[in-house]
Amino acid sequence: MFLTGFAALAVVPTLPVAAQELDGVALFPLVAGCFVAASLLGGVLGGDWADRSGARRPIMAGTVLAVATLVVSGLSTTVWQLAAGRFLDGLAAGMITVAVNAAIAQNYPEHLRPRALALLSTCWIVPSLVGPPVAGLVAEWSSWRTVFLGLAVLTALPAIAVVFMLRDRAEEVPYRKRQSAEEVPYEKRQLSEETVTVAATVSHRPGLLLAAAVSVGAALGQYAASGWDTTHLVYAVAALALLGVFAPRLLPPGTLRAVRGLPASVLLRGLASGVFFTLEAFVPLMLVTVREVPPVQTGLAFTGAAVCWAGAAWVQSRWLGRIPRHHVVVAGALLLGAAIALAAVGTLPSVPPLTAAPAMVVAAVGMGLLAPSLTLLSLSHTPPDRQGYASSAMQTTQNLGQIVVLGVASALFNAALGAGASELPGYTAAFALLLVPTGLVVLLAARARANPA
Repeated sequence: MFLTGFAALAVVPTLPVAAQELDGVALFPLVAGCFVAASLLGGVLGGDWADRSGARRPIMAGTVLAVATLVVSGLSTTVWQLAAGRFLDGLAAGMITVAVNAAIAQNYPEHLRPRALALLSTCWIVPSLVGPPVAGLVAEWSSWRTVFLGLAVLTALPAIAVVFMLRDRAEEVPYRKRQSAEEVPYEKRQLSEETVTVAATVSHRPGLLLAAAVSVGAALGQYAASGWDTTHLVYAVAALALLGVFAPRLLPPGTLRAVRGLPASVLLRGLASGVFFTLEAFVPLMLVTVREVPPVQTGLAFTGAAVCWAGAAWVQSRWLGRIPRHHVVVAGALLLGAAIALAAVGTLPSVPPLTAAPAMVVAAVGMGLLAPSLTLLSLSHTPPDRQGYASSAMQTTQNLGQIVVLGVASALFNAALGAGASELPGYTAAFALLLVPTGLVVLLAARARANPA
């Protein structure tokens, strides 16, 4: 996760420079969005693979692919090759993230899982502090290609070490060794009615063709955002059709209806992630383009958000273990609501320009509490041999939430601009929209609560 986070955050500042040099500025939304689109497919692939043969192999494959994609991107001669590299990078990142979550579920006892998830969050602290500024300096002093190829060299040896360590592990999936009837007492083998329902719901494995169709729909949506002519409108319609038809089939049945248990947990993750990443996109954009805040100060807000997310994840793992997880989800959603209010106040011309900057930090604290809690709830609702599927579903809704919520907020923002309003009212409207998914998380959190012991 540290290698994944470092590579992901380090290349972000160089992507605009690379797109400009490759004469592909108009296609930049596609370059940026390919990562998210491919992680949908990677998550499904990694989850299915982890359920069938354990998390070890998808982690190994994703780690090797992550290094290869840096070489593909660094040697790009066209913007389309750069987009292909970002697509492969998203595939690797999705596979690794889901497989790591499945590994925690398969190997760690339940009381240690919150700490393991908190450790994953801390893996992003150093990359967020070091990656973007160092990559920016390297790109300025040398070339954006040096950033990609240098990261490939730096991560190659650790990646090889990971592969060799995992290769020596036992072949058998851990949960299979624990599930024999001779070793498990009869009373421990009894399943609640809800668990039986969940086992039936997730007994199917989503086809990779379904995941590929959803990824293509997400990529088409990103490409459609690069223009406003008839051609781009056609791509937008095609994207909506693909996502509308295939995305629900990729999720646990009942997700869109917030059925109790795993479907509700998965839906809440998508709603909350959409709110957070929309704030993360719009707040810095407003600060730099309208409020004229120096980019360095905006970067500090990003760093503070990463540190506070990890800190909140640590708190939930150490001090909030006895509080019902769905209550922690509500607390995190209320903090998201406070961040939205702070961002909306920051759109008022009469307030200081930096007023909206802390919104990113407050939202990160909310997500640090909320995201690990929803992951734990989803695993508690899932049979041992389907925890890779549950992790994949969480990753899928996270990415879909980003695409859908950010897309709707962007449409509202552009509609306000088209009506002749200035940019600040457009930001106000976009932030106000985020109160809807946040309110749904608060209202539906009880439907995700864990089964009574």
